Amino acid sequence: MSNLTIGFSLAYILLGLAGFLLTGSTHYTALIPAGFGLVLLILGLAAKKENLRKHVMHTAVLVALLAFAGTARSLSRLPSVFDHTAERPAAIVTQSINAGLSLAYIAFAVRSFIQARRARSS
Repeated sequence: MSNLTIGFSLAYILLGLAGFLLTGSTHYTALIPAGFGLVLLILGLAAKKENLRKHVMHTAVLVALLAFAGTARSLSRLPSVFDHTAERPAAIVTQSINAGLSLAYIAFAVRSFIQARRARSS
């Protein structure tokens, strides 16, 4: 799970950097996904230690949940990008991708938690 967390953290960082660069490097809020990515990268590396893994992975899921909560509303605005009525289409697309990444990570983490619990019970 730590390697998956590191992989997702790199995706968040790339998303933040791409959003910042593609909007002309003027909107620093486009770097917010990179901030989440940096936090997840640190947590993913910390999870390499066996004695920290459980707590760190739960914290990583909490970070992803916060990222999802902050960006989920953009999913309802996504159709306005396609019909060209969106005020800030780049922000909506970036936030929607962030929400999708967060939701996918949460799903993988919950699946991993369930598998770990079943393995301990056996």
